[in-house]
Amino acid sequence: EVMQVMEKVIHTNLTKINSTKEVTMFNKLLTSHRFSGASFKMKVAAMLFVFASALIFTACNQQPEPGIKASNTTESSQGQSLQVSQSPQLSTALGTAIEQVADKAMPAVVHIEVKEHQEMANPFYAYKDNPFFRRFFGLPKDMPKKLQRELIGIGTGVIIDAQGHILSNYHVVGGASKIVVTLSDGTQYPATVVGVDPQTDLGVIKINADHPLPFLTFANSDDVKVGQWVVAIGEPRGLDQTVTQGIISAKHRTGITNPGSYQDFLQTDAAINPGNSGGPLLALDDRVVGINSMIASESGGFEGIGFAIPSNMAAHVAKALIAHGKVERGWVGVGAQDLTADLAKSFGLAAPKGALIAQVEKGGPADKAGLKKGDVVISYQDRQVADASDFRNDVANSAIGQQVKIGIWRDDKKEEIPVTIGNLDVERKAIAAEVKSRMGVVVRPLTIKEAEDYGLSLPEGVAIQWVDPKGPFGKAGFEVGDVIVGLDDHPVQGVDIFDELMTAMPHHQKVVLLAINHKTGQSAYVQVETS
Repeated sequence: EVMQVMEKVIHTNLTKINSTKEVTMFNKLLTSHRFSGASFKMKVAAMLFVFASALIFTACNQQPEPGIKASNTTESSQGQSLQVSQSPQLSTALGTAIEQVADKAMPAVVHIEVKEHQEMANPFYAYKDNPFFRRFFGLPKDMPKKLQRELIGIGTGVIIDAQGHILSNYHVVGGASKIVVTLSDGTQYPATVVGVDPQTDLGVIKINADHPLPFLTFANSDDVKVGQWVVAIGEPRGLDQTVTQGIISAKHRTGITNPGSYQDFLQTDAAINPGNSGGPLLALDDRVVGINSMIASESGGFEGIGFAIPSNMAAHVAKALIAHGKVERGWVGVGAQDLTADLAKSFGLAAPKGALIAQVEKGGPADKAGLKKGDVVISYQDRQVADASDFRNDVANSAIGQQVKIGIWRDDKKEEIPVTIGNLDVERKAIAAEVKSRMGVVVRPLTIKEAEDYGLSLPEGVAIQWVDPKGPFGKAGFEVGDVIVGLDDHPVQGVDIFDELMTAMPHHQKVVLLAINHKTGQSAYVQVETS
């Protein structure tokens, strides 16, 4: 009777743990000749051995069902129960998603090779008639005054329509004399520049193929979340079609490059290296969330901090460049600054979010609409404004003539004011006038000959057109014709950049300019104190 009870209990439990193999083994054991002739103790031991083996085998091989997380419980030092969840399917699912993104996106990612021809002054030309130099350095009698050099660079681009328009960085395609694009299948095409925008570091080039080309579409970068998985594709150090993965580390990064540019970077830890510039940063649905632009690195290589231009800004600039060859930006005529915690508290705001209006230009769109100095912009078109840079970018990306809703905080309450967007070109004249009045200087673009003489590539550098001897620049020793190449480590690429950099500088602050003396051609750093 005892044996029968044990047989029934063990058989039932084997069935419960779904151990089919062990049930069969148990049945064979019970019907075997040796088992029937064994002693009572041997029979009990044999049955218990089969049952224990089934339990161990089942525990070692148990797998959670798809989509269900297996939970293990451990005890902390305080005796509290901690739940540890594991999902074996996560790595597999992520790996498959990255494979799918790479497979779909790589045909629309191209390798860009640029060549730039430059003329530079011959450093030995001044010694061409010196017998000492001619003898010991072998200088020829017919030594040229200028030397030719060819610069070769590489980068990445994204095909954004079937007609062959390719979006990349300005620092990749700007100033190039020859551009060759290589598709993922190895075919090559010459490319022409459609338009560039130095202030966002974007440029559009075009190739002419005899068939429609694969292209990528843009996602809404406002929907991107910190921690979201992303994939970068590019040509790091010339290694084409390289795929890396990471996450969005942060959003709305500003102050990375010069303050006169339009910045709203996505930060990512996806590996980005020299050559990745202009390549796409993709969500796992294979849509572009950003255009890889730069890295923060002391070594010059990947250190886990990369920056991408968000897709909303990139799409807006690309559309404008294709349509007009340039970007027309909106303007409302205010000067805004970030809020500090103390300022926010003084205005009765719970957090330092928004843009404090520090200046309103008389007769500008904001002035006409009723915005005042001391107002805090908290929303733009019903979207929260994070800081002054965010507000500036929103205005710049708005269509000229469009009426927008600007939410402000005034006298401890919210108000909404409609403002009609003006043209930034009008403001540029006002900015130039402010620089003239404040700094006593007016600059102009370099001519082609001047750029060649100084070994610069346009639009690099500006020349002084007028200077007030009693102004800050005049007191520092600047003269008409001198060339300004950099300002506090920021490159000066044209008149607009110079004017915006100068107006962004606080009052009574010392700035360092990299300048070229128009008489000697020698470069030097010159310190100027802003007024």
